[in-house]
Amino acid sequence: MSGPPRALAGDADRERIIGVLREQYAQGRLDGAELDRRVGIVLSAEFTDQAAAAVADLPALAVSGSRRKARRRGHGQAAMPGPGWVPTEERFRDPTSKVVMRVWIDPSDATDSRRHYLPDEP
Repeated sequence: MSGPPRALAGDADRERIIGVLREQYAQGRLDGAELDRRVGIVLSAEFTDQAAAAVADLPALAVSGSRRKARRRGHGQAAMPGPGWVPTEERFRDPTSKVVMRVWIDPSDATDSRRHYLPDEP
């Protein structure tokens, strides 16, 4: 056998590809029978290239505008934590300002904006 070694398909690979198939179904590009057929291909695949063949002929998915709006564009936009925010142990240095930031989580917010970045006080 020539060429690079083939990667075994793991559960995460299969779930990611099945997620793409479900989104294609939700957008009307697949009917129920075709979705089932392709999911069967993914679940029975031994290698990632076999699993990926189930989505190879489908158009790329577009990112929805509503999801794009939910993302925050900078770090440290809040001066102080909001009510109910919980600090995490996660810290990083903001590449633009060089300030060490701490990640806070708002457990009451189920959207993508539940992570908040505040300067970490020494």
